[in-house]
Amino acid sequence: MDVAQASHGLGDPRLLEIIDKLVELNIGDSVALPQSSVLEGLTGLPFPRDSALCTRFATQITFRRALSTAIHVSIIPDKSTSKEDAVRLKAWKKTGLRSLTREDFSHILEEVHRAMGIGVSSLGTQKSFSDDVLKIEVSGPDQQHLSVVDVPGIFRKVTEGVTTQLDITNVRAMVERYMENSRSVILAVIAASVDIANQEILDIAQTYDPKGQRTLGVLTKPDLVDKGAEGNALDLMRGTTHKLNLGWSMVKNPSQLELKREGELDRHALEQAFFKNQAPWSTLDKDRVGIHSLRLRLVELLTEIVRREFNHVRTDVMLNLQDCKRKLAAMGPHRETRVQQHRYLLDLATKFQGMTIQASDAHYEHDDIFDVKPSLRLATAVVDRNESFSNDFWHHGHTMEFTHGPEPEENGSISEEAAADSGNEDTMVKTRYHIVSNDLDDILVNEQVRAAPEDGIMEWLENVYRSSRGFEMGTFHASLMPIMWKKQSGKWDKLALGYASDIVSITHTYICDLLKEICEDDRVRGGLLSALMDQLTERYKRAMDQTRFILLVERTPMTTNHYFADNLEKCNKQRTRSLVQEHAFDDGENHDIVRLSDLDHMFSMSNEENNVQRLHDILKSYYKVARKRFVDNVCMQAADYHLIRGPDAAVKVFSPSFVSDLTPEQLERIAGEDAVTKRKRAGLTRKVENLKSAKSLLVAV
Repeated sequence: MDVAQASHGLGDPRLLEIIDKLVELNIGDSVALPQSSVLEGLTGLPFPRDSALCTRFATQITFRRALSTAIHVSIIPDKSTSKEDAVRLKAWKKTGLRSLTREDFSHILEEVHRAMGIGVSSLGTQKSFSDDVLKIEVSGPDQQHLSVVDVPGIFRKVTEGVTTQLDITNVRAMVERYMENSRSVILAVIAASVDIANQEILDIAQTYDPKGQRTLGVLTKPDLVDKGAEGNALDLMRGTTHKLNLGWSMVKNPSQLELKREGELDRHALEQAFFKNQAPWSTLDKDRVGIHSLRLRLVELLTEIVRREFNHVRTDVMLNLQDCKRKLAAMGPHRETRVQQHRYLLDLATKFQGMTIQASDAHYEHDDIFDVKPSLRLATAVVDRNESFSNDFWHHGHTMEFTHGPEPEENGSISEEAAADSGNEDTMVKTRYHIVSNDLDDILVNEQVRAAPEDGIMEWLENVYRSSRGFEMGTFHASLMPIMWKKQSGKWDKLALGYASDIVSITHTYICDLLKEICEDDRVRGGLLSALMDQLTERYKRAMDQTRFILLVERTPMTTNHYFADNLEKCNKQRTRSLVQEHAFDDGENHDIVRLSDLDHMFSMSNEENNVQRLHDILKSYYKVARKRFVDNVCMQAADYHLIRGPDAAVKVFSPSFVSDLTPEQLERIAGEDAVTKRKRAGLTRKVENLKSAKSLLVAV
């Protein structure tokens, strides 16, 4: 169509003024503003008579208000277009145009066809349609901010040498892509002479606009309807068949004969005369016929959509503002100068240490992150591992099983897995419970130990005594104790080093996870970990070395703990009571009686048997003292001191003092912003300011 632009505005001036300002703020880049998808005739542009030139791709016509008049034509490549073709298409432009004649427009569209490759290519392949978009930007003082999109019409049959089955699919997909925008008006343009039941566009419109709030039917070419067949079109216009909520409008395009007289063509006068004088079209309501009435109807409809959608726009603006603020906050403050970089890292270190104090003191109530991220519950993880370490030592730490079994009051809890395996002397149990993939494998240890202690301790002690006795009289040599101790504590190395490795792993996981929570910038976090790793690794090695040192010290049996004597006395009493109990009898008054004559037989024991029994009791009594001491020392000195709560512990490495010691080069490498980050920050900052302004504008709507 070739229709002069109407002099009236497009709806409520106050709302459109707000849209203008929102567009100026680039809000449309992040929030879908209300738009109208209308026919080419409503644009006032002189489209060529050859419809094949402009029905092979989508044409987006954007009107912008500006001080001066200008027309800019370009091509928007489809996302599926190759990189090479996309660069070529973006380079094609027509700028600085002050006006556009029909002839100029035809030449431009011919160039667009060639640029998009529509037609027969050099390889002989046919391309009938393109997913690329022709963009025409019209700016001027009388223009309203509006986007008009004209898309190819849907067709069902393949035309040999012109279209293919793939073209049918692609065109339908293109049309649906534009129609699914909930903030657009759908104009279903149909010739009045065709059967409405065969018009697929109405079915698609029903799919994307099921409530019929934005679909307006438009009948064209009423002058081509056969005499006597006008009833179907009249029924549509009057709403008796295929009723649309927004109704139907009818327009008449100039005939071919009228177009030939273009110099004296008054499109509006011809159309007005047709609907006034030509029966039966003259009986239709005047507000439903003619391009002028259609434009007025669109004004009303656009205003309704604008009002309805402004609530959604306001919500979208708020959501986008919150999202941009969150992204900007995650980037932290500006980090261009050394002072800004130092302050940024200092704030991170202060926050890290504050949360570490809470984590190591189990004050999880102060921050919700401890509920979201269980690995940050540092104290709990360490205490749980300390407990399993103690229990593993109690159940699996001794190589040979002592006689009389463990004392009930010391029988700690044990994991289900360990309990199931403890009865099988050939089963091996793990010494690690926290294995994560990291760069610490060369420091940590992961081995297994035999689950159940071996039986036959008395036979083993007898062999040790026989193979090591000298000229002692009634006693045994002091060198026997280190020999026995070495075997009986043989599992300690693997259990202790496995425990220390787990605490190192727990600590490192805590540090990495906490850094991830307080610093969302991957680049900064990676730089920090890289700078911290040397010092962290040093402390991890100290914890492992301290464990080995304690193991070395414990190789020599020694104690001044009075519990050793107490334990030894308990062993003697337990053995004596057991022997006496075998010869006791009830005197009839619920008293156990032992004959003095029986005592002579009870304690008849050879010197060798007596020494072996004493060796057992000494080893058992000392083991109980040494085991508790060793477990406490490893937990306190190796794990807690070097990793958790010592003045130079691993979790205290990333501190304000660490940041203060960084050189300017290190500050720049860790916290400096690269070009991508600077652009991202600048873009988000502008976007936040624009969205804040948009929020203020929308408050009054």
